[in-house]
Amino acid sequence: MTDPIADLLARIKNAWKVKKEKLVVPYSNLKIAILKIFKEKGIINAIKLKEVNNKKFLIVYLNYPNNNPPFEDLKRVSKPGRRVYIGYRKLKPVRSGFGFRVISTSRGVMLDSEAKKRKLGGEVICEVI
Repeated sequence: MTDPIADLLARIKNAWKVKKEKLVVPYSNLKIAILKIFKEKGIINAIKLKEVNNKKFLIVYLNYPNNNPPFEDLKRVSKPGRRVYIGYRKLKPVRSGFGFRVISTSRGVMLDSEAKKRKLGGEVICEVI
């Protein structure tokens, strides 16, 4: 698999379409950081780590407020073939503040609003609209 983050986002979007309560994804530290941000924003309820035959997996429990997905779309911005970086001065609100970006900075993975407060730029991982 060349882009595990795009795979994570696709799995979440596909689970939203069929209203699944949980999904299983392969483990990585970056995925945990992204999922923690999603938990803060109410996209998911919980994350659990499961180990089977020395392979780690993450069980992600999705959140459906009002019986609908919390956001319309998850969009991968920076891809393996084309990395997208942004400075803190160019960070503008996504959809007038209704969406958000996940950014990988030198201080870790964080929301665009937090990166702007800390005056940090970085690689734009994804946008949630």
